Amino acid sequence: MTKSLSDIQRELLGTFFEESIEGLQQLESGLLSLEGAKGPQADTINDVFRAAHSIKGGAGSFGLGEVASVAHAMESLLEDFRAERARPSRESLALLLEGVDWLRKALDARRAGNTLPSAECDTLRLRLEALRTHLAPAPVAVEATPAAVVQSLRVLFRPLPRLLESGNEPVRLLRELCKLGEANVTVDTSRLPSLADMDPSLCYLSWDISLAGSDLSQAAIQEVFSWVDTDAEVRIEEPARAELAAVAPAAKQTEQYTGSPALEPERPQPTPLHDARPETIGSIRVGVDKIDLLMNMVGELVITQSMLGVLDHETEIDARRIEQLREGLGLLARNTRSLQESVMRLRSVPISVVFSRFPRLVHDLGQQLGKQVELKVSGETTEIDKTVVEKLGDPLVHLVRNSLDHGLESPEARRLAGKSEVGRIELSAYHHGGDVVVEVRDDGKGINRERIIERARSLGQLGADEVPSDEAIRDFIFAPGFSTAAAVTDVSGRGVGMDVVRRNIRALGGDVFIETAVGKGTRISMRLPLTLAIIDGQLIRVGDHSYVVPLLSIIESVQVEPKRLTRFEGKRELYRLRDQLIPTIELGRVLGQNKQQRSEDSLMVIVETEGDHIGLLVDELLAQQQVVVKSLETNYERVEGLSGATILGDGSVAFILDTAAIGRMVRGSNNASAHAA
Repeated sequence: MTKSLSDIQRELLGTFFEESIEGLQQLESGLLSLEGAKGPQADTINDVFRAAHSIKGGAGSFGLGEVASVAHAMESLLEDFRAERARPSRESLALLLEGVDWLRKALDARRAGNTLPSAECDTLRLRLEALRTHLAPAPVAVEATPAAVVQSLRVLFRPLPRLLESGNEPVRLLRELCKLGEANVTVDTSRLPSLADMDPSLCYLSWDISLAGSDLSQAAIQEVFSWVDTDAEVRIEEPARAELAAVAPAAKQTEQYTGSPALEPERPQPTPLHDARPETIGSIRVGVDKIDLLMNMVGELVITQSMLGVLDHETEIDARRIEQLREGLGLLARNTRSLQESVMRLRSVPISVVFSRFPRLVHDLGQQLGKQVELKVSGETTEIDKTVVEKLGDPLVHLVRNSLDHGLESPEARRLAGKSEVGRIELSAYHHGGDVVVEVRDDGKGINRERIIERARSLGQLGADEVPSDEAIRDFIFAPGFSTAAAVTDVSGRGVGMDVVRRNIRALGGDVFIETAVGKGTRISMRLPLTLAIIDGQLIRVGDHSYVVPLLSIIESVQVEPKRLTRFEGKRELYRLRDQLIPTIELGRVLGQNKQQRSEDSLMVIVETEGDHIGLLVDELLAQQQVVVKSLETNYERVEGLSGATILGDGSVAFILDTAAIGRMVRGSNNASAHAA
């Protein structure tokens, strides 16, 4: 069917939006590299100029006048840099970065079918032009500095329904907000369903708060809401200037509000702290080499189908034809595997989709906290499934914020400790076996073990005489509501975040590990699967049931020799393999099967879990094969020790083992392995 002109225009406009996102990221990273750069930066200036020029040209072609106007003003200032009529300064780069933020907001609004107020566009454009001619900047429609002191502010707090799931409580947030000044609170119940339709785990209310006080500031308000920025819509406005600007509805909503009206469009948007959450990837740009490989695989499948099709017309199949059939089926299996791998590569995107936003986040937070920070990024080209990438942004934001706020010391403290005043944060990604490891490392003060123990005892999570293990210390760090911060800041300190990080990463089939040294820094590693859809597995039999062990977690399999088994403290059973003692666990008992006599010819599958080895006692090793992962949590409910299920070739269902969870069960309590034969 022939596409209409409007259909073609919509496709081209969609392409423009996607390319503009990449252009803004290039523009932002280039501007950040210019700040503090020494020596000639002609190449970087040319790159950012071309990015601004491309956005201006595309916006003009599609009639996005406000976008083209601001991009043109930014392009003109960058042209002054190219022609060496002016040099990049802290003031000019800060204004250009503000322009990047505004363009991103304007494009999001356009994509949602709205436009930002013309006053905002005119104000920013005039400020850019004024800077070029060395005139005083034009007055701003929205206060440029979030920390500016004002007499009164209005706060619109609209939680997403999922807010309560992250451990946040609106009442506590409102109570903290009311401490900032004289408050007038109005509650919006328009989203509240009938009692029969109400879900107690969801938040349906919104609040409109008017605050007045002599020392009131946007920074103080942002501090209250800093840990709900991904779970709520928070807007701050100055009532006296409300008529100058209006904000368009957000281009994308994390969750839909069924049957509820949007916030009134005349409410202005505050200047938010830069958000490092990745854009949702609606499409993927694919290299021609991947398409060519896919076409080759399809061609091989067509040849194999023709080979097998010849046999379809045979009335009798002799030995030669049977051999030909076997050969064709073997080719079909190989080609199907190659086709699957090609398709999975098509779904892979570089992790730079997430990493590209962090230079700006670190830059802004460093200035806000008064800390000098150098961000080192490596492994940006590491590819991972786009579904994993889209869910990685929020955990990374939490970790980088913690490193900046809790990890890195102030310049004075670093100098006294004999360190460089400039702190370092490293963000890296690399392949490890069939997984991807993403690390956040800092050279700060590290995690104080004694302070964690003291905090755990004060919360009643640890007895006065108990000496926790390293694993218990790590579990305290990831416990909901746990924080050792001396004071709550607008970046972190409420104990909300680390538990969310681990929960989100484990929901992706991965895990989080912490290494720290006092005075030297902390490294947090997240190990993630390349894809969530298909894994290589080893089929095993335990009793009458079949299970799948992810092949990448298996170290080796051995025949159990009873003389090598020993008991530790009369409870935990260990197996001596060469020079290593390996904790063992009877898989059938952990998975709720009836107690059975251990077979004399039992096998043990040794798996790696969270850096340690454990031995799974099984009855039989079956075949190795790829399996399609089906979520238990989506289709049934979460089951401890199982990460999913799959359908085997004979139509039966086999559960996929969560070796990390089983490892925690083994290490968690002595009686987890008290399973005498």
